[in-house]
Amino acid sequence: MSICDQTWDALSFSLAADGTQPEAALTGEKGARHMPLLQVVVVLIVVGILLWLVDRFIPMAGSIKSILNAVVVIAVVLWLLNIFGLMQSLSNIHIGKP
Repeated sequence: MSICDQTWDALSFSLAADGTQPEAALTGEKGARHMPLLQVVVVLIVVGILLWLVDRFIPMAGSIKSILNAVVVIAVVLWLLNIFGLMQSLSNIHIGKP
């Protein structure tokens, strides 16, 4: 195994595509995917830059900008919760009558 492969493995964390346990994803069992931590950081940086560009250079009312910012932040937080496997535990919570 080369140094690049070891570094890549160190920067990766596991995503369970089908609800399997993270340990199963790490062992390479069926249905598990790996998403590099570096890729998550790059996506967060790109989203931040795009949001800044929209805020800075597209003229719109301040209330619309704040709503747009809130929607993007909520979407990114939900995406991160899903990536780290915390959304599966939230799927068991129901509001109202089932």
